[in-house]
Parts: sequence; C-alpha cells; structure tokens
Amino acid sequence: MSGGGDAGREVRDLLVLAAVRHAASEGWTAAAIRAGAGELGIDAVDAERILRGGPRTLFRALNDWADERMAAAVGGASRSRLSERVETAMLARFDALLPWRESVARGVAFAAMPQNTGLGFACHCRTVDRMWRACGDRSHDFSFYTKRAILAGILAATTLVWLEDRSADGAATRAFLRRRLANVARIGRLRGRAERLADGLTGLARRPSVFHRGRRPAL
Repeated sequence: MSGGGDAGREVRDLLVLAAVRHAASEGWTAAAIRAGAGELGIDAVDAERILRGGPRTLFRALNDWADERMAAAVGGASRSRLSERVETAMLARFDALLPWRESVARGVAFAAMPQNTGLGFACHCRTVDRMWRACGDRSHDFSFYTKRAILAGILAATTLVWLEDRSADGAATRAFLRRRLANVARIGRLRGRAERLADGLTGLARRPSVFHRGRRPAL
C-alpha cells in the first residue's frame, strides 16, 4: 500500500482493514468504506481521499497487504526447499486473511463481476509473481511463464478450498495444497525424463545407422 509517509501508510492500512471487516455484511461497496471510516473516527471525505477509487482501490489494497505478509513469512524459510517455501507463502497469506475470510469470499464475487474481472486477474497475477519472487525464483526464460501459470491455478483452486475449510488449523487446506504441489513435482520429474529421452533419441538419430540409404543391414 502507498501513503504519505509511515503515518499515512498506517492510517491507510487501518482504514483498509476496518472497511474490509464491514465488507462481510456490506459487500465491497462505498458503504463498507464509510462504515470502516466511521469506526475509526475518520471523516468520510478524508476516507474517500485515502482510498481514491473506492471499492476497487480497497480490493487492490487488501491484496497488496496480504502479499506483504506473505513475503515476510517466506523470508524465514529461505533455506527450505522450493515447494516448502511455496507452501509457506500461500498458507501465510491465508493466515493473514483469516479474520476476514467472509469478506474475501465476497471479494471473489466482486472480482468476478464483468466490470471487475480485469482487476481480479491483475491482482491474482501480481500475487503469483510476488509469491515466486519471495520464494527465490529469478527466472527470465520460458519457465518464467509456465511456473506462474501453474502456480496461478494452484492458488485459485486452493483459495476456493480455504474459503470452505473449517477443519482444525486449516488441515484440509494444507493437505489439498500439498497434494497439488506433489502433483506438479511429479509432472516436472516426468517431463525431465521425457526431455532426457528425447535428447537421447535425437543423439541416436544423428549416429550412422544401418537404416541410412545405401547400406544393407548386416546378416
């Protein structure tokens, strides 16, 4: 989130979280922002200035707030395996949003509205990119896109599970995420074997062969 210095940032964060709390009942609307501002004793005009752009700015601001908590959590897991860092990042993001899970559910519906699909897609992509970078990925080749596309699908699916998860300590979400990550790792290993096999066959095809024109197979 941006703001005029640390004090401005702190006020904006407080307003965002207060407004999001009211989004559970008011939806992602100007009414939720006004209710959050009233709770904090912030004038409605000032609230409108702080969150210029209204509910769409509120949606983007919460997304950024959660991403920051996610990145901070991964910093303490820098020595773990990549899949473990991804798991840490995603679960930390869910933990940060847990107090506002009902509001997040309504936010998913808000982002699905035709006028907001671009906003929802942009925020989702930005979160995925931040997640990969927080986990230490610095790729710039074709894998840059494939990794993000795969993680985008995992994040979307796991979010839907998390929204309905009422198990102790989010065990259902954690189990689902680990299965998805394990499937991706398995596919990666199979792809690696296929690529090595293809390379071997290519090398074999380049060698002189009894099937080359002009030669007969030995009897």
